[in-house]
Amino acid sequence: MTKISPVSTLSAAPVSALQPLVEVENLTVKFVSREATVNAVNGVSFVINPGEVLCIIGESGSGKSVTMRALMRLLPMNKTRIGGHMRVGEHEILKLTDRQLSTIRGSTISMIFQEPMTALDPVYTIGHQIAETVVRHEGCSYADGMKRALELLEFVKVPSAERRLKAFPHELSGGLRQRAMIAMALSCRPSLLLADEPTTALDATVQIQVLVLLRKLQVDMGMSMIFVTHDLGVAAQIADRVAVMYAGRIIESGPVKDVLMNPQHPYTRGMLASSVHSATRGEDIEAIPGSPPDMRRLSSGCAFAPRCAYADDACRAAIPPETVPGPGRTVCCFKAGATALAS
Repeated sequence: MTKISPVSTLSAAPVSALQPLVEVENLTVKFVSREATVNAVNGVSFVINPGEVLCIIGESGSGKSVTMRALMRLLPMNKTRIGGHMRVGEHEILKLTDRQLSTIRGSTISMIFQEPMTALDPVYTIGHQIAETVVRHEGCSYADGMKRALELLEFVKVPSAERRLKAFPHELSGGLRQRAMIAMALSCRPSLLLADEPTTALDATVQIQVLVLLRKLQVDMGMSMIFVTHDLGVAAQIADRVAVMYAGRIIESGPVKDVLMNPQHPYTRGMLASSVHSATRGEDIEAIPGSPPDMRRLSSGCAFAPRCAYADDACRAAIPPETVPGPGRTVCCFKAGATALAS
């Protein structure tokens, strides 16, 4: 059997520093049924370098989670049409067979889900589920897998780790279940960690603890990470760069400080204005008027135009092209300069 390394020596699998770890180009995802076609993702492109954290932010239904699941090929293929190009390390995601996908899931790419009770198997102990992952990917004995499971639970700061090893998911609190799922996701030293709103279901104090833990583990292991959230405060704490999604498109991106301090797109500004993190005590929080578009019937123009105070006939007639307002920045808005000055 293969001898496994102790957790203290864990680091992400090595990748070339000369090329990005992740390249996504013109990704499209459509859900097709007899009744309708839902255009969930509409031409998303981004690059992630080794050791970098990208935070994807946006309202529910903007395409954030679908983009993550497309990267893992977790979408139901009989009802899904995926186009474009996705590469992680040396792997062309859309060209992989089911067996190849099974090999890279958990090793090259791992994912932390929003609600751990839907990802953890209720009939097996936490220790067994982590050990099984290690055994499958690293070919070690079950005893060595359980030893690694204990080290991993200690690594993610689970108290009384040896006792929790024998616990079932329902016997743990939400925060401990999330830490157990983080331990499982890190068990085979992934190069890329996907985190799909992993703190949403937790109370505020536990949220902060999990965020601090994730960022520390990411730095210690040298992983790249994509973190999905609708909370701008979370993005500010954990991200190197942010990508703002609306109606299945990235409408603004750049270094986290630049985007949050000097937003160029009206939607980004609206999100900031409607956030409690930017509110002044005693003042009302501004809500973005209107509702997100129906993804079954997208207009030919800018999807945000019906909710935008700056929109004109040009905005309603065509989708704004991507422009570069500054180093490392992109924005898709005909009125980006004018709206930034107006703020």
